[in-house]
This record gives sequence, C-alpha cells and structure tokens, in this order.
Amino acid sequence: MTEHDSPGTTPVPARVGVIGGGRMGAGIAHAFALAGADVVVVERDEHAAGAASARVLEAVRRSIDRGATARPFEVLEAALETATDAAALAGCGLVVEAVPEDRELKAAALGRAERVVDESAVLATNTSSISIDDLAAGLERPGRFIGLHFFNPVPASQLVEVVVGSATDDAVVDAAKDWAAAIGKTPVVVRDAPGFASSRLGLALGLEAIRMVEEGVASAADIDAAMELGYRHPVGPLRTTDLVGLDVRLGIAEELHARLGDRFAPPELLRRMVAAGQLGRKTGRGFYEWSE
Repeated sequence: MTEHDSPGTTPVPARVGVIGGGRMGAGIAHAFALAGADVVVVERDEHAAGAASARVLEAVRRSIDRGATARPFEVLEAALETATDAAALAGCGLVVEAVPEDRELKAAALGRAERVVDESAVLATNTSSISIDDLAAGLERPGRFIGLHFFNPVPASQLVEVVVGSATDDAVVDAAKDWAAAIGKTPVVVRDAPGFASSRLGLALGLEAIRMVEEGVASAADIDAAMELGYRHPVGPLRTTDLVGLDVRLGIAEELHARLGDRFAPPELLRRMVAAGQLGRKTGRGFYEWSE
C-alpha cells in the first residue's frame, strides 16, 4: 500500500478514509491529518459532512495553538476532504469506520467501503464492543480487516486498542501497530472477545459506580474523587461515562449483557437517564452539568 512519510514518525497511509464524522470520527481524522495523511471523511449528507469538517478543523486549530504541530493551518485544511458517497474512499490505504455502535449500520458501512477500495487496503472498525469476527463475516477480504478502538477524546488519549479477528493477517496487525505509533498513540493488542479489554474492564467499573449512585451510596462527585485520589485514576468512572456518552455506555452494556450475562446488566438509572436525553457532555447534562 502507498505510504506518506510524516516527519519524525513511522509512515502512515498517504490517504486515509474515515466513515462517520462525529466526535470520534473527527478525532480520528484529525490524528491522521496531523501525522501527514490526506484524509477523507464520509458522512450521510451534506449537512453532516459540513459539521464533520468544522469539528476536524477546530481540532486542528487547537493543535496549532498549543504547539502540537508545526504544519500551517492551510496545509492541514487542504489535506481534509469531506464527502457523502463511499466512492470517495477509493485510493485509501486505510479506512476506519466510526459510525454509531450498531452492528447492521457498521456492517453496511464496511461493505460499501470494501467495494470501492483496492484489495491491499486495510478496513478497520472503531467498535468498542461488537465482535470483529461478526463484522468480518460480511466482508470478502476478512484478512484485511481489524479493530482500531480509539478513545474519547482522541487528541488527548494515548491508547489505541488493536483488536485482532480470527482471520486478520499478521501483516495487518503489524501495520496497525505502526500506524497507532505514528499518530502518537500506544497500541495494545487484544484478541476478539466480548468487550475486548478496555471496554470490558471500564464498563464493569462504570456500571458499579452508576449502581452506587442509584443506591444512594455517595454522590457522583464523591465516587469519582474516591477513584481519582485513592486509586490514582486520572478521571473517575462517572465523569468518564459522561465523556463517553451514556447512550454509548448503555449500548455496550446491552451487548455484553447478552454475551457475558447479568454482571453487565444495565442499571435502571442508566436506562432512565438515556431515555431522558441526559447523555453526558454531548447534551450538556449527565452525571454532571456541562457547558462549552
């Protein structure tokens, strides 16, 4: 596959596609653009594409302001393209799917991408809980498919979980690790298992913290402070839930509940908050009040 030399890093693909330009997709696009790739973000319509472009460029401006890149804004802006047709993914050496956590939606997006990219291209999913093998089953080239689980917010996170399916080629795993390092992340390799490593452990802690709020054990702030001060967690489990999104946490919990049993049953408080639209930072209210 064609690669582009980014100064001071391992090469990344010359052209990277991202399907979905929400908070996660925009963060992924931003990371690869800073590493030297031309990036195309594919969204469902022109309005969403415009919003995605604005998210990426705002992240680019913040990176420039804090000295995270020496590349001029005009250069990075020129490296970003948005589109509403999967045909724009042609020529990408890597395509990362970052649509909402829905199996059918992800499978459809990956199928559209596979039909337009070269046989040597790597397809990746940013799923946090859906089986890599389940998604690979609908692809013609499952050996070129892998999980790249990024964390929110992408610019600040140091981790990428590289999730290896049963059919994933070893060369694809090696390339994924190199690309993660090239964008300034540390790759952690795990096999395809329910919740992988990070979602499974993080969700277990988050759900128990929600149950503690539900039972009146302590306030959200005090539960978080206990983990931050007592266990040196940089962010407590309930603030993390707000950052991830309560709807996202609920979706992962339902997936793991179905596959691993009642230990991952979603608390009723979580269901009520999602039903009320209290999804965390993205809606301005979750376990905390948020303002931009």
